[in-house]
Amino acid sequence: MANVDSIAVAPAEPDPTPRSGQVTRPTNDRAGWSRVRALVAAAPAMLTDGAVIAFALFTVLYHLAFLGDLRPSVTFRIWLVACVVLAVVAVLRARRRVGAATDSAATVSTPAVSTPAAQEEPGSAPPTDRRLLIGVLVAAAVAAVSAGLAGTSVSVPWWIPGVAGLLAAVGGLLLVRQAWLSGPVPTPAAPAVTATQSAYALVVSVLVGISSFFLARNTPDDVYYVGKSVWIAERDLIPLNDFLFSENVLPPMGSQPPIPSIEVFDGAFANVVGIHASSALWYVLLPIMAVFAVLALWRLTHRWAPRRPMLAFTVAIAYLYLVAGGDAALGTFHLPRLHEGKGIFVSAVIPLMWLYLTEWFDNRSRRSLLLIVALSITAIGLTNTAAIILPMLVGAAGFAMLLVGRWKAAVVAAVAALAYPIGSLVVSRLALGGMSATGADDVFFDAASTYRRTLLFGVVGVISGLALWCGALLARRRTPALLAAGATLAMSVLFVPGVLQLLSALSGISVVLWRVPWLLALPTLIGLLCTVRVPAPTRALRRAASGGIAVLLVASFALFATPMWSPKSWVEVHERPTWKLPQQRQAIAFWIKDLDRPQGLLLAPKTIMRTTPIVTSQVRVVLPRDFYLVEYDLTSQFAKDRLLLAEFADGTASPTPSELAPALDRLDVGTICVYNGNQYARDTAPQLGYQEFAKRPKPGAMTCFRRAD
Repeated sequence: MANVDSIAVAPAEPDPTPRSGQVTRPTNDRAGWSRVRALVAAAPAMLTDGAVIAFALFTVLYHLAFLGDLRPSVTFRIWLVACVVLAVVAVLRARRRVGAATDSAATVSTPAVSTPAAQEEPGSAPPTDRRLLIGVLVAAAVAAVSAGLAGTSVSVPWWIPGVAGLLAAVGGLLLVRQAWLSGPVPTPAAPAVTATQSAYALVVSVLVGISSFFLARNTPDDVYYVGKSVWIAERDLIPLNDFLFSENVLPPMGSQPPIPSIEVFDGAFANVVGIHASSALWYVLLPIMAVFAVLALWRLTHRWAPRRPMLAFTVAIAYLYLVAGGDAALGTFHLPRLHEGKGIFVSAVIPLMWLYLTEWFDNRSRRSLLLIVALSITAIGLTNTAAIILPMLVGAAGFAMLLVGRWKAAVVAAVAALAYPIGSLVVSRLALGGMSATGADDVFFDAASTYRRTLLFGVVGVISGLALWCGALLARRRTPALLAAGATLAMSVLFVPGVLQLLSALSGISVVLWRVPWLLALPTLIGLLCTVRVPAPTRALRRAASGGIAVLLVASFALFATPMWSPKSWVEVHERPTWKLPQQRQAIAFWIKDLDRPQGLLLAPKTIMRTTPIVTSQVRVVLPRDFYLVEYDLTSQFAKDRLLLAEFADGTASPTPSELAPALDRLDVGTICVYNGNQYARDTAPQLGYQEFAKRPKPGAMTCFRRAD
């Protein structure tokens, strides 16, 4: 009777066709909720695409500012106004689109954005040649295992993984091409992004951004990149000449043409807002970059994963956090070095370029092409390395599309992705002279060393190899699988013994050739390993198997790799947000900055001189970094004086006063600061005409001497 009574008193269903001018509350609620879900689902795309367009706009304005000799702060204000206008236009257009979509969805009571699109589809069309498939799997396994062993005590000649990997890549490309040509002609729809998926990606990105405050890696390159931002913020000028060894007087380093705009952006932002450039970079921009990089990784993983994209994305994030340690591992180029242009390039631009190319080859829309152009401008605005890696990436994608007859789309994409980066480099060289690679050829890594440095060795190296050589078989069918196959083939060719040596001889860019694995979007390929379709009678068992693979992958990373937060990764973990500097060196640099110093250069221990330009550009040092001396001829008096004095300040050498005095005079050294433990320097400084004027207590006890005029 209770059930009958409940049914009897239940209110009647509302009339499905309300009177004219009336809308029922349930319909309004559904429409409002649908709008919220649609905005959440679209948020990762809106944020990343908007960031790409915004930074591309700043890069173009920065390059145009050279024609009008505009100060960075003026360029930044112009950019800010332009961004506000573009944002208002974009929001109005998005509201119209979302409103139309949700109104239509409410009519049929089914919100489109909350419906997953075929997350259980196979990764690739079933291959028709099973013998070829078996051959590819065997070759991939041989390549992955032998490449992973190459860096261990087991001696494996590199020609084994080189040849096996090439065979696996060629076979995989043939399989994918075969599946493409035998598959349906209509292009499959892009997988729908649900609000739940996007919310998860957003939460993860925010957590990663928060963690960026507490991880600090002291990178020697920061003296140039962060030091340049500090110089720009304090002077509101762009240094077209050297700013480390001189006051914008000496010729600039030939290997660093002033094309990237990221340091200018940071310096201009700090100048306009009125905060220190290092604080602007590490407390404001770095967390934003972290969110941007994570969302970029999410978008590519979602687009390429044939099923369970959230699981694949989680594994990819775990890979970045747990696999660091090595100086070239991708994990070290994420949070620890994300503030450098090359860090955000490999972590965000690479996955987005693969995503935009996928969208372009799928729909050939003007929007996709515009995003490719904007991303290419963003890339060269971040690092000159883009002019090397992007042609390889686009060439790999274009070659794969040519094999299935998409030559026109491939040519258009190549022009869109390469015109601005290559053009800006050519114009820069014509205006400033030929780019010098002096000192760059001192370091070269062959194929085996390149693999070990970036993809690592041992268990993690084997996993990386499996992701590389099986990625085309794991990715979503059609365009993602074809592009993954193209990337695998390009990387496999570069891993053939002798190819990198040939590129080095032809290009003269040996120092950066170890970065060629960056074209892979490796974290996404790693994540795809857990999406393999395991034969099982039920969906629940298949999901459990995928979860088990994901657990094994993450456990392998945790057991056999070095995590991002380990001291072996040169990372310090702090309890509060900090600059990415050793705190004692930072404190000493600020202490010296506040001293009543005479005119002239500062001579101090190398670590302090490398820290000082990051603190202030007002204190010029004898040797910002000895690596940069290769740009000025190591045999010159210019270099010899600086190296001699730096060794004296470090306490690693004891040159006589007669050797020190001429060098001090030639370089116009006004202040000498040494640690108290360097007794020889403390005793010698007065003999050289310097008098003690400041002492710093422990920790980092130091004594400073000033020139007695």
